[in-house]
Amino acid sequence: MTDRTARGPAALVVGEALIDIVEHDGAVEEHVGGSPANVAIGLARLEHPVRLLTRLGADERARRIADALGREGVELLKQSRGDGATSTARARISADGSAEYTFDIDWRLQPCDPGPVALVHTGSIALFLEPGGSQVLELLESLAGSALVTLDPNIRPSLLGGHAEALRRFERAAATADLVKLSDEDAEWLYPTFPLEEIAERVRRLGPSVAVITLGGEGALASSSAGTVHVPARPIKVVDTISAGDSFMASLASSLLERGLAKVTATLPEVLDRAAHAAAIAVSVAGANPPLRAQLEA
Repeated sequence: MTDRTARGPAALVVGEALIDIVEHDGAVEEHVGGSPANVAIGLARLEHPVRLLTRLGADERARRIADALGREGVELLKQSRGDGATSTARARISADGSAEYTFDIDWRLQPCDPGPVALVHTGSIALFLEPGGSQVLELLESLAGSALVTLDPNIRPSLLGGHAEALRRFERAAATADLVKLSDEDAEWLYPTFPLEEIAERVRRLGPSVAVITLGGEGALASSSAGTVHVPARPIKVVDTISAGDSFMASLASSLLERGLAKVTATLPEVLDRAAHAAAIAVSVAGANPPLRAQLEA
């Protein structure tokens, strides 16, 4: 396998940044969220230069998102500014810490040339919701080969059309990627008749060198050319799971930036354990809260 080492000055994350309206124990709070925005913040907290291409409205919520990203050190590309209302996701937190979402999203992108980047990450609502989904896919295909590519579909069935079209979109995007991460729920929705290990191998055959499936409290598994590996979850008291997957994904992308693709593949158990540690830190506190590098290395 040829080593694909990160090139360029920064990571580029493409996808939704929105306001999470969180309902828990009768209280309602608003937080900056969106899976890609969380991954961008996660990478910034792991001390990587990162840019975000998204769509914000022209309202107070947009200002709050931009301010929060700026405080974290995420560069918000100027093409992210739009008009109208900023998107929202209403999350209802259950007693076990899991979240159920409803969305109010308008997703589209302005034309953008991001310049040279080391790694591009996308997925979630941004990959599937039109008209922006097609724009994201075209951008991803234009950058594949010049940058490392990571993908997290983060499936939201209520926002998708038919299963067949969503599967085609996912597989076309996965064909451009070096690493794909899915949750077990994503995997079972996309490929409902296959066991998880077979799904990981099936996804890897689409093109990526590494396919990872997170298993919640059971840890994670990954398929590479060396076979399938499993790592356990870190034991932790769960407050909520809002940014568990995004923190896991940010750690995987961080490892790619630091090690290159060949070394990530060669040290996959270690890479997965680091990502599981990141997820454990994230779920131990409320809201979307990826860990700092100092926390991850403690």
